[in-house]
Amino acid sequence: MNIKIKNLLTLAAKSGNIVSGDETCINYLKKNAIHLIILAEDASENTKKKFKDKAAYRDIPIRFWQQKEELGNTIGKTSRTIIGVIDKGFAEKILKYLDELL
Repeated sequence: MNIKIKNLLTLAAKSGNIVSGDETCINYLKKNAIHLIILAEDASENTKKKFKDKAAYRDIPIRFWQQKEELGNTIGKTSRTIIGVIDKGFAEKILKYLDELL
């Protein structure tokens, strides 16, 4: 299942349907342009709370998956604490696999 999630995230990143980083994700959240938030399991408690609150307010699903380093590597970047999926189709498919895994 992890492989399917990684493959979908990699494909979404290559097609420009992933944003990453705190400020970028907040900007996209404010525009209601994110359909799924994935936070690294080793994110700080403050970051987890901040994005849980923002996601709940906008009714956006949020999931915790992998460590920062692996999350970044999956999308072809360095260590990442947060990524946002901006394509609804990718978000729904990734969410389905994450929920089956978790």
